Amino acid sequence: MKHSLLNHQKERNSMGKNHQLPSSKVAQEFGEVNVCKVGNEYEILFTILMEPSGKDAEGWKTGVALDSSVSLQWAYGKKLEGKVPPEVMKSYRAKGWVDSEIIDGLPVSYMKKEANHDAIEKGYLHYSENIMQKLAHDFVSYLADNLDSQGKTLVAYWACGTGKEFEILGELSSEEFKNIRLTGPKKHGFGKKTCLLPVLKAFQEELGKAKRSMAIFLTDGNLEDFEEVKEYTIQMAQKIAAGQKNFMKCVLIGVGDQISEEQMEILDDLETGTDIDIWDHKIAKEMRSLLEIFAEVVDENQIIAPTATILDDKGKIVKQFSDGLPAKVTFTMPATSKHFVLQIGQQKIIQNIEYPEA
Repeated sequence: MKHSLLNHQKERNSMGKNHQLPSSKVAQEFGEVNVCKVGNEYEILFTILMEPSGKDAEGWKTGVALDSSVSLQWAYGKKLEGKVPPEVMKSYRAKGWVDSEIIDGLPVSYMKKEANHDAIEKGYLHYSENIMQKLAHDFVSYLADNLDSQGKTLVAYWACGTGKEFEILGELSSEEFKNIRLTGPKKHGFGKKTCLLPVLKAFQEELGKAKRSMAIFLTDGNLEDFEEVKEYTIQMAQKIAAGQKNFMKCVLIGVGDQISEEQMEILDDLETGTDIDIWDHKIAKEMRSLLEIFAEVVDENQIIAPTATILDDKGKIVKQFSDGLPAKVTFTMPATSKHFVLQIGQQKIIQNIEYPEA
């Protein structure tokens, strides 16, 4: 399986900036659509959404790592939400159920356990939904049942304690994971920082024993060791290209409404000096299906249709495939075009184009 993936699209003319369309705006048949404006043209790359097949579906090992930094406690159902009426809060203060401490030079009040318990019992407060449980279940089950050669997925908490620790929950099948209740790390607690490199190295060492592997990292971003992760990624890509390590695909999944996507985009577009593309990223709430984790895991030599044609929004043919449509396609069309059409036989797939102006 050739893993040049999107790198040749990322080696961009300095005049253009690669823009990946949000999943929610991508036609359901496509895995990923990238647009770069160079002069008066759009350079476009898209992949056909599909699971690995044939020999490319063999020998996979998989893993799912769950960000357990303090900023994501809410995702594990740990955050109290709601509002206590002023008169009730006054009664709590009178009972000594409210305390305060100095943080960054300012007094900050907080309710003690007795107040929290009473407010929950009376319906003023409730705990946030444990969305990490559902997200993790979906990814673990999908990978274990559909990709992993052993039918199990390595699961871990990361960004625990100081931010550098991680806790392995084990290699779990979809059935075994049903019995796991995700409430956060037990040994180290929720992390004060978000450090990806330690768990990335651990996953690479363990999953890298297989012919090919995929690791999913759920996070809200803000990586403290971002530069170290970039450096390690480049080294890993170079070793894979040299045949010193087996291929590993890593996918960052953004969780929540306060996601720092900039770092994810930089890793996604990271130039490694090789044809190996390690990182992809998705936003959980924008994903149309779990199949999207394979958006960049395509064999560009795989033919999925005998013939096809691409037209611009004026109906003009911009590219034809008389010898077969590959799973990954690149072409150019006028930058005035609002959409393109992929025609396969009688089927027409319309993809709208949006490119942010500087």
